[in-house]
Amino acid sequence: MNKRMKKALIGGALLGIFCVVGAYVRSGFTASPVFVFSLWYNRVVIGLAVGAPWKVADKRSAILRGAVLGLLVSFAFYSSTGFYDHVSFAAGIVYGALLEAWLIGAEQ
Repeated sequence: MNKRMKKALIGGALLGIFCVVGAYVRSGFTASPVFVFSLWYNRVVIGLAVGAPWKVADKRSAILRGAVLGLLVSFAFYSSTGFYDHVSFAAGIVYGALLEAWLIGAEQ
């Protein structure tokens, strides 16, 4: 596993913790453990997708790619909630872009 993938998985796991805390607070502290784990795991999968050995691209294209990957991966979670958790869906798009931006900065 290369350094990019390791960093992306760690970043996805950390963003997942941040996301889970937000979702738990938004739910009034009633979110089920299965929901919370699924949301965290979704963020780890975003890290996996973003951390893949993609072709080198300019910063703007890479960040856009991260956002698109975040959208695609988050859509799976979003659809499993019955298209109810809009905030987590949108956050997944942002997290994909953030992860890619962070990885680009770490590579330079």
